[in-house]
Amino acid sequence: MKKAPVPAAAGSGGSTKMHNTLVYLRQHWQLYAIFMLPAFLLTIIFRYIPMGGILIAFTEYNPIRGILASEWVGFEHFQRFLSSPDFMRYLMNTLKLSVYGLLWGFPAPILLAFLLNRILSSKIKQKIQLVLYMPNFISVIVLCGIVRILLAPTGMLNMLFGTSTNFMTMPEAFRTIYIASGIWQGAGWASIIYTAALSNASKELKEAAVIDGANIIQQIKAVEWPAIKDTVLIQFIMSVGNIMSVGFEKAYALQTDLNLNASEIISTYVYKKGLLDGDYGFSTAVGLFNTVINVILLISMNALVKKMNEGKGI
Repeated sequence: MKKAPVPAAAGSGGSTKMHNTLVYLRQHWQLYAIFMLPAFLLTIIFRYIPMGGILIAFTEYNPIRGILASEWVGFEHFQRFLSSPDFMRYLMNTLKLSVYGLLWGFPAPILLAFLLNRILSSKIKQKIQLVLYMPNFISVIVLCGIVRILLAPTGMLNMLFGTSTNFMTMPEAFRTIYIASGIWQGAGWASIIYTAALSNASKELKEAAVIDGANIIQQIKAVEWPAIKDTVLIQFIMSVGNIMSVGFEKAYALQTDLNLNASEIISTYVYKKGLLDGDYGFSTAVGLFNTVINVILLISMNALVKKMNEGKGI
């Protein structure tokens, strides 16, 4: 007696299921349209239509005339920015803040997740996580106010060391202040995604590693790291893609007249030229330049990671 061709039957069942799904969608398409229409409209209105504002970068924009009626100047604003004597200073300040922030800030939540994963008591772990997550909910402006008070000549840090140094006026101290405060505020919250990924690590493998005499580093390398490797790579690619997107509010709030050599970055320059000076076309061109660099870095890093990680990227 011949056996029934199971693969064919399975394939037939899959085709029938797909056919039934398509029939259902065809009969009830109005329902799906109603639910998808708001999201579709919001995406078009707030994501795609504003892209037309890019044209401002190629015009001598006049708010009264509008974008289309303004004088077309082509790449004049880009040439003006690239030929500016301060161009390299703004670019290097932005890159230094971003790169140093990435080098010091990116590993912090990963290490924090590994440490939290080793706490066996769930109650103690929850209390520690609560303390670590709280700074994320502090407003950037409030955070900058706290930093200014702590680092003032009569602040807590100077009282601790018996000095009267005004750290906010020191250009060489700005990057350290910016990056350290950012790690304190965001590392705990950023560790959530890695802590969640570590929950997928095999407990049986970890117990086996402990029985075999593996130390903490060996346990992390053999059991825990593979569980979060893909998550870390995706987060790293996204971070590199935003390397030029330094937070404007924080840099501007920590900025003083005496630390401008280190604190003046592209985003603060765009704000000053666009909103304070009213040079809309030029500021849009500078912002577009910043965005293009971000896109190039994102694509390049994704391609590099794919080569190094067996074709796995975003």
